Amino acid sequence: MEFPDLGKHCSEPTCKQLDFLPITCDACKQDFCKDHFSYSGHKCPFAFKKDVQVPVCPLCNAPIPVRRGDIPDVVVGEHMDRDCTFHPGRNRNKTHRCSKEGCRKKEMLQLACAQCHGNFCIQHRHPLDHNCQAGSSSVSRGRSSASRAAEQKPSGVSWLAQRLRRTVK
Repeated sequence: MEFPDLGKHCSEPTCKQLDFLPITCDACKQDFCKDHFSYSGHKCPFAFKKDVQVPVCPLCNAPIPVRRGDIPDVVVGEHMDRDCTFHPGRNRNKTHRCSKEGCRKKEMLQLACAQCHGNFCIQHRHPLDHNCQAGSSSVSRGRSSASRAAEQKPSGVSWLAQRLRRTVK
């Protein structure tokens, strides 16, 4: 052999393979081959000091402490049943009621007015539709012109009757 000191033998008693790129375990400080470098691969007695994993709740993303010997899935399940701040069953029926007087509609999404910050249904979401009092003068001017246009437009039956009278004459 040209390089007798190159490489190291795997520290696993059943392996002892000569490895030219050995990996040193950061817990027990021994050298291992690629097959035995993991904590479980060589049954590292100091793995508990380094291999610490904290499970995270899938609903609220909170870390869940697990005592040694407990099964992480069981502990996370207990957290979800008892301590979890986010519970999909509780928030499922949350609805937002319209703030317009006389309207009883409820929406799944909150539709807040940018001017008065009230919550409204789809029909009353625009400031002109819910008589927004917090609006600027341009909104009130727009409201007056819109209301005037609505008043000038005749209703469906009377408009048709007027039209027929004109054509008969």
